[in-house]
Amino acid sequence: MKLTKIFFAVMVLLNIVLNGQTRNEKTVIDVSGFANSAHHWYDISADDNVIDPLENQQRYKPWQIKEIADNILLYQKENGGWPKNYDMLAILTDEQKDALLKSQNMTNTTFDNWTTHTQVEYLARAYEILKDERYKEACIKGIEFILKAQYPSGGWPQFYPDTSGYRKYITFNDGAMTGVMRVLYNIIKKEPRYSFVDKDLYDRSKKAFEKGLKCILDCQIKENGKLYAWGQQHDNVTLEPQHARSYELPSIANQESADLVLFLMDIDNPSPELINAIESAVSWFEESKIEGIRIEEKKIKPIKYKWSTISVDRFVVEDPAAPPIWPRYSELITHKPLFCNRDGKKVYSLAEVAHERRVGYTWYTYLPQRAIDKYPEWKKKWVKE
Repeated sequence: MKLTKIFFAVMVLLNIVLNGQTRNEKTVIDVSGFANSAHHWYDISADDNVIDPLENQQRYKPWQIKEIADNILLYQKENGGWPKNYDMLAILTDEQKDALLKSQNMTNTTFDNWTTHTQVEYLARAYEILKDERYKEACIKGIEFILKAQYPSGGWPQFYPDTSGYRKYITFNDGAMTGVMRVLYNIIKKEPRYSFVDKDLYDRSKKAFEKGLKCILDCQIKENGKLYAWGQQHDNVTLEPQHARSYELPSIANQESADLVLFLMDIDNPSPELINAIESAVSWFEESKIEGIRIEEKKIKPIKYKWSTISVDRFVVEDPAAPPIWPRYSELITHKPLFCNRDGKKVYSLAEVAHERRVGYTWYTYLPQRAIDKYPEWKKKWVKE
């Protein structure tokens, strides 16, 4: 009897391990990259979603790798990319799954909101653990989508193949460019999870990465011969900073620039041009930081807007003990902190932004501090005095 119980216990444990569902750290894949899109699915109304979340929609746990990977396959479009603003961890009903399957010929594929590159990376890790050929094939299809979407200039649009309006611009917002570049860098570094990549795909990925890196350097904003940082999006032909939504104006974008610098610091054996780009950007972060203020949030009576219901308000308050903070945008040439309303008119303080945009958008950031903190160690490793 005792041996029978032991046998069944072993079989249950083996079944869990083979399905990638242990709570062991080695069999959990990071799912934080899906959070942005999931937030939009649950919290912000969208008219073009194929499926909407149900009330109290249940979610898979991070160690349920097979179930999450199977979800990712459902969301992938025939062209190899993924749409944004869904939850990859949602436990879908049969009706929701059927709707996704029927929509796989849609071309609303994008890199926005941490999309496509995040799914590609997850599938590579899922294949490494579970060896399910479907995950490898879908991952390769996603890599091919990335390569096809790249501009001759080396950048990637926000959406592909739909490049209408500002969707065509090279996008540094929401990790679009850095996310794609990290996938390619992991391939050319021959990370074990990408061991299935053959020579042809490896060579094309390496070429795309090199073009992408040159594009990043070419996009860095220069004024009066001095390098600063990057815009949120850049023209796909001229590479100049561009606008996107009405309240996203051409500017120096500190949050996106910090994300870029953190990625660039991870590249081994940086060229003199890359070293100069990083040092110039870090110098700009030191120059543009604001001390003595913080953002305070307080609850208010809920206000329903078109896209969401907001129950807080935000204010800038003086605080001598506050850590350095950066405006999301700094105006070109003047370098003043820059804000904007949905009418496209620039303003110069958070208080002048209408409540819906004041709370519904990120106007300040602490991310450049991470780049500043990482800089000394990076400099010691790669910069010869």
